[in-house]
Amino acid sequence: MDLREELNRAQWASRRGLLELDLLLAPFVEHRFMDLDASLRDLYRDLLFEGDQDLLEWIMGRARASQPRFHPIIDAIRAFHRLDA
Repeated sequence: MDLREELNRAQWASRRGLLELDLLLAPFVEHRFMDLDASLRDLYRDLLFEGDQDLLEWIMGRARASQPRFHPIIDAIRAFHRLDA
């Protein structure tokens, strides 16, 4: 799959059931996805299989993902939105 197709799939998959989550994921994918290395893009795709409430809690920093492999991509999303401060 080429990078443009990968971006299109990520944009589609980033549409979630929670508006708050959409507002966090859609801009991240639009502005940062193409700059991520392949391992982070893979992690992003895997992350989207998690539940919306969990994703929101992790990205907002109210909880930490139980799977440490997700920490780098969650940290990237948080940094993009300047939520790490």
